Amino acid sequence: MYLGLDLGTSGLKGVLIDADQRIVAEATAPLTVSRPRDGWSEQSPADWIAAAEAVLRALPEAARAATEAIGLSGQMHGAVLLDRSDNVLRPCILWNDTRAHREAAELDADPAFRRISGNIVFPGFTAPKLLWLRRHEPALFTQVARVLLPKDYLRLWLTGEHVAEMSDASGTSWLDTGARDWSEALLAATGLDRTAMPRLVEGVAVSGRLRPELARRFGLRPGAVVAGGAGDNAAAAIGLGVVKAGQGFVSLGTSGVLFAANDRYRPDPATAVHSFCHALPGKWHQMGVILAATDALNWFARLAGSEPAALAEALGTLKAPGKTRFLPFLGGERTPLNDAAIRGAFIGLDHATDREAATRAVLEGVTFAIRDCRDALYATGSRIDRLLATGGGAKSDYWLAALATALGTPVARPAAGDYGAAFGAARLAFMAATGAGAEIATPPTIARTFEPVAALTEAFDAGHARYRAAATAIRGLT
Repeated sequence: MYLGLDLGTSGLKGVLIDADQRIVAEATAPLTVSRPRDGWSEQSPADWIAAAEAVLRALPEAARAATEAIGLSGQMHGAVLLDRSDNVLRPCILWNDTRAHREAAELDADPAFRRISGNIVFPGFTAPKLLWLRRHEPALFTQVARVLLPKDYLRLWLTGEHVAEMSDASGTSWLDTGARDWSEALLAATGLDRTAMPRLVEGVAVSGRLRPELARRFGLRPGAVVAGGAGDNAAAAIGLGVVKAGQGFVSLGTSGVLFAANDRYRPDPATAVHSFCHALPGKWHQMGVILAATDALNWFARLAGSEPAALAEALGTLKAPGKTRFLPFLGGERTPLNDAAIRGAFIGLDHATDREAATRAVLEGVTFAIRDCRDALYATGSRIDRLLATGGGAKSDYWLAALATALGTPVARPAAGDYGAAFGAARLAFMAATGAGAEIATPPTIARTFEPVAALTEAFDAGHARYRAAATAIRGLT
């Protein structure tokens, strides 16, 4: 058996697969986010350990005993700060925390960061968080002996090893993404050096072995291999079989992601596209990222006093975008705006705007934000021939039809099953334990493909133009 653990923002999920890559068991444990101030987003690493313990206990005893390897995936960019005894110094500052926007702009103004990391220094990335800490919590900063990413704190608990891997490290602003190594120059700019960084491995490499006391406590196989793993989106790509140039997926989760696999390194920071290492050696990927996808629908559902799925299901067949527009910038935006201060809005409300019209506007707003990501990604020279859809929003026929039409690209929904980050992490565990290569990362069976609706292409082009105009206008008001 091969176990994948995915540390998400809202929960930790475990998936067990067998040697034929069939899912034999899964379990989840919920997590909550603390927002002590506007723009802040934190979690306690102790809660992650408690969630991991709950997931392990929930898996079948026989399957646990047969687990040969564990793979890890998880939310990126978080700053887990440890002292010399590996004690956690403060709550983890998460990926969607924007407190360090001034520090991010300062680091980004140094040409070395874009040149070496291949990316804009976004407020949610790890490096500006440490610069913020150095200035606002200086006594705490002096105690920092090691900085880990969220999933790698789970690895420390599992193995006792301080290790990161290339895909997750790419989102710190400290990695020389082309060379796949830490940059001494970028670390020094935030008051750190290589001694504060975990050892780097590839996602398919063995990063350590399960500690004997955990094997005994949870009935796991002693000495089980722990793979390097991947950041959540790279792990999802392994689960979906998106490993070659031209392959891509769109994720409609809490955030929204347009992911394209690349056979070579294609940095273009000016586009605000993320250019990261993939979980496989010698591979890279690009992503356009928006901060609110299903998060936007969930927000509106709470406002409307309904369930998100019920709102989406009530829409019926795809319609042309209406007058009402929605800008999904509930907590700032990344691609292509790179604006931590921008906030969302409904525009074009009138007496005829009802719940259905507002729901359509929310789905269209997220769709048009992803189209902006597509345009930015294509400006780098990448192309996507076909998209797989993943995440909770992918259950909506209306949303996938809108995406296919707005992007001019077929969007395929996999057949029933879990092909997400936890499954990808389990595949990486299999690769680390057996030496198998990328050939096992096969695409899933497709349940339905949504083709662009030709009769609505012009209407969606016009809707996107109105969205862009509104997004430009709102930047002057926030």
